[in-house]
Amino acid sequence: FPSLSGNDNSEALPESIPSAPGTLPHFMEEPDDAYIIKSNPIVLRCKAMPAMQIFFKCNGEWVHQNEHVSEESMDEATGLKVREVFINVTRQQVEDFHGPEDYWCQCVAWSHLGTSKSRKASVRIAYLRKNFEQDPQGKEVPIEGMIVLHCRPPEGVPAAEVEWLKNEEPIDSNLDENIDTRADHNLIIRQARLSDSGNYTCMAANIVAKRRSMSATVVVYVNGGWSSWTEWSNCNARCGRGWQKRSRTCTNPAPLNGGAFCEGMSVQKITCTSLCPVDGNWEVWSEWSVCSPECEHLRVRECIAPPPRNGGKYCEGLSQESENCTEGLCIQDKKPLHEIKSQNIETASDIALYSGLGAAVIAVAVLVVGVTLYRRSQSEYGVDVIDSSALTGGFQTFNFKTVRQGNSLLLNSSMQPDLTVSRTYSGPICLQDPMDKELMTESSLFNPLSDIKVKVQSSFMVSLGVTERAEYHGKAHSGTFPHGNSRAFGTIQARNKAMYIQNLSSISTTSELKTSAIFGHLGGRLVVPNTGVSLLIPHGAIPEESSWEISLGVAQRECSLQPEGTDVLLGPEVTCGPSDLSVSTPFALTIPHCAQVNSEHWNIHLKRRTQQGKWEEVMSVEEETTSCYCLLDPYACHILLNSFGTYALIGEPISDCAVRQLKVAVFGCLSCNSLDYNLRVYCVDNTPCAFQEVVSDERLQGGQLLEEPKLLHFRGNTFSLQISVLDIPPFLWRIKPFTACQEVPFSRVWSSGQAPLHCAFSLERYTPATTQLSCKICVRQVKGHEQILQIQTSILENERETITFFAHDDSNFPAQTGPKAFKIPYSIRQRICATFDTPNAKGKDWQMLAQKNSINRNLSYFATQSSPSAVILDLWEARHQHDGDLDSLACALEEIGRTHSKISDVTETEIEEPDFSYSRQNGL
Repeated sequence: FPSLSGNDNSEALPESIPSAPGTLPHFMEEPDDAYIIKSNPIVLRCKAMPAMQIFFKCNGEWVHQNEHVSEESMDEATGLKVREVFINVTRQQVEDFHGPEDYWCQCVAWSHLGTSKSRKASVRIAYLRKNFEQDPQGKEVPIEGMIVLHCRPPEGVPAAEVEWLKNEEPIDSNLDENIDTRADHNLIIRQARLSDSGNYTCMAANIVAKRRSMSATVVVYVNGGWSSWTEWSNCNARCGRGWQKRSRTCTNPAPLNGGAFCEGMSVQKITCTSLCPVDGNWEVWSEWSVCSPECEHLRVRECIAPPPRNGGKYCEGLSQESENCTEGLCIQDKKPLHEIKSQNIETASDIALYSGLGAAVIAVAVLVVGVTLYRRSQSEYGVDVIDSSALTGGFQTFNFKTVRQGNSLLLNSSMQPDLTVSRTYSGPICLQDPMDKELMTESSLFNPLSDIKVKVQSSFMVSLGVTERAEYHGKAHSGTFPHGNSRAFGTIQARNKAMYIQNLSSISTTSELKTSAIFGHLGGRLVVPNTGVSLLIPHGAIPEESSWEISLGVAQRECSLQPEGTDVLLGPEVTCGPSDLSVSTPFALTIPHCAQVNSEHWNIHLKRRTQQGKWEEVMSVEEETTSCYCLLDPYACHILLNSFGTYALIGEPISDCAVRQLKVAVFGCLSCNSLDYNLRVYCVDNTPCAFQEVVSDERLQGGQLLEEPKLLHFRGNTFSLQISVLDIPPFLWRIKPFTACQEVPFSRVWSSGQAPLHCAFSLERYTPATTQLSCKICVRQVKGHEQILQIQTSILENERETITFFAHDDSNFPAQTGPKAFKIPYSIRQRICATFDTPNAKGKDWQMLAQKNSINRNLSYFATQSSPSAVILDLWEARHQHDGDLDSLACALEEIGRTHSKISDVTETEIEEPDFSYSRQNGL
């Protein structure tokens, strides 16, 4: 054999060595592939028969003889020599080898006939890296959806085997056909079940180590589904207009594990009308029947005027009446009923009977003539009274028909206005047709207007004008209605819109929105500046020789009233006090609101806080009641009350079309990093106090209003709100990733109350030289209204243009007392009340005044007041506190046609009013 003991291990061994004739070495055990773990060497072994020698050859080179360990034995069955050889391979040997293949070893065995070679066994260093190439990611999937969790184990030798754990317990896919873990280490759940929710971990392991992935949380959720609608409830009003409702619950199925709540309304309401019960009433008695042989006659009546309907009561009393028809002188079968034998007595009785009947006929004729003459004498008044009713609460109503034809409102068009007088009142009073001047001279109804100074403005109008004094009134509006226009009084409400849009420069930054003043018998007005909240104390509401300190405040930030369900707080929580006082005449409280007024979509309630801190319902806006009155304008609610306290408006949406009006405003400011610029988009209730809170916060942050706010109609249809920044100049500005579009859930917008809702966007300019910013802010409700605000501004303070609104700044005069607080002069007001509080057969009384002022419901409230006209005028004062549009009131009076009696006797008599002056200014 060649020597293997030297350093030259490359010397080849002889190809054949003499051995027992007839056999070649047969390998009974060949070397296996092996992995070196850490620094532990591995052992390769080889066993052959018959074999004289066995040596290992690694990477094409013979292993030194000293590194072999050899054992010999004899096979008892064949008697042939068996040889087994071992070698160790270390980590260092493997690392030092740099070949195109892995480190390998092979053994060669010799016999007398020749040599045999075993298979090549590779030797590799085993390892497993720490980090997974892909960790499984958490998922939220709907029930019965497919779940696929991906896992790519760390690199390793040998390749790692993957096992999945759920909540630290191994998953056996053989036991659950719904789970498959064989596809490239991924976990697949074909149909998700609620029980599949949990924390999943991918476990990788080989002969070196085990590795755990990050846990992935799987949530199987269930989206809610509506149950069937219940039957419609009974109408809540036993008589007249009311509501019916039906409901459904989100329980089919109920939302689980964060599943979406059912879309749509859980309650539907519709209007209904219940037929009012009508009690029956007797018709007039019939004529007496012919006298019967029994000496009686009958008369009957039926319960048909009207007949009882809808559960009404039947008439009380008898339907038939009988009585003796000869007053005892009854003859039966031509024989005297009484034994009267004298024919002379019988003849005298007949004469007396017929004489009595003749006298009765004459009396009836005289009565008819008297009634006819009376009716003719009454025709001078131009009406024929055909029915009347008893006085109710001091007022009498008439059904009338007009006899005289023609227009009763026309004046003598030749009369010219007096333009020489320097002091006039700005509210027009209208004159009656001169054809009625005799009637009006004789009637005392119009005497209270006998000393009013009038001047003819046109053929329809005599003006009584008031010019506000500069020290407590702002400039009046110049617009008036055309004379002779029959425009409804309610249409002037659009003019009041400006009072709810604020000027930033006038908004207070104080944390407490409260004001107070001392009021006496003359009354006055109290205003919380720039909130739209005001309180009108009428003249006479406070007793004479008394003075009360009255306060008015608006709750900021969190309100104590938390609406339930889908109900919405539509305006601020307002407190007026002291709460232990009550006034004799209703005061007017004005609260702004953010609802788009529509009785088919909203059911609006007024609530009051009790002394225990709980909230109780006072009334529904559509409710008929005599305790208080609510008049809903497009932007505010005017409430007539007798008791002070804390009040709030709650809106109950009764359809998906209910609209909550939001004001959208954009503010901007530089951040601490001079290259960054912050945009903040606010969506708040369209009420002045809500916007004032935003402005106060922005002032503290140094923000500037970048564009005039816009109005967004947000529907109660459960769809979310999206706010995005568009058209940013690409080479001048950039927006930080994932912030260009933000989405706000429906519930966050709808239930936000008075808390400001805003989204922030961070822009970055590439260079300090960029000082101009132009972009668009898009605010939209999914499947709803959209508003786009165009931003064009300079980010430098000294170059920025200040944005102002068409504002009403009432911060300078939060309290006004006495006559200067009212638009209508007190003397004029007294004459109007004296005129319209008096019942009139023509129907031109306070009810007509209410109708012309768009007050068409719940008139029973005014009927319970001592002066209905005064309360109506108080309501007018509350609605027109900013515009003072006396022309509209004049047009209403002109249409009614209640004026002084004689046009020809009108004189230019001055009215002594020290606080007001006669002039026709500012277009009034």
